[in-house]
Amino acid sequence: MSLKETLRADLTTAIKSRDQVSAATLRMTLASISNQEVAGDAHRELSDDEVLAVITKEAKKRREAAAAYDDAKRPELADSERAELAVLEGYLPAQLSDEDIDALVAEAVGQLGANNMSAMGAVMKIVQPQIAGRAEGGRVAAAVRRALG
Repeated sequence: MSLKETLRADLTTAIKSRDQVSAATLRMTLASISNQEVAGDAHRELSDDEVLAVITKEAKKRREAAAAYDDAKRPELADSERAELAVLEGYLPAQLSDEDIDALVAEAVGQLGANNMSAMGAVMKIVQPQIAGRAEGGRVAAAVRRALG
């Protein structure tokens, strides 16, 4: 069963169990996936990796929105975003710890023999495919800056 089919099945389950947060979150995510499928020249079916990228993007939106609501002193809206984020995190692979990211970055830096910030792009190019979906780009970039700085 593909990830998209799993999302659809879980949406049906959430609707039947009257879980409004899960149902609304899954509906929005499936809508984003559909939008991605029709974007461009021709309609196409997304692969599981592409669906995972859409879910990751949606999760990032929820994290950012929760932080913005916290800053605006709107805890009820921040909690709502965090509840949606919790639903989405159930479909994402386990996130890497900072130590794991640092180890991958150190390996890439050693592989390239990089020793200054001008090599940041090359290091990121090596590390990104290994980390895809398991850590936010900002965390990875910070680790690369620490390793090269």
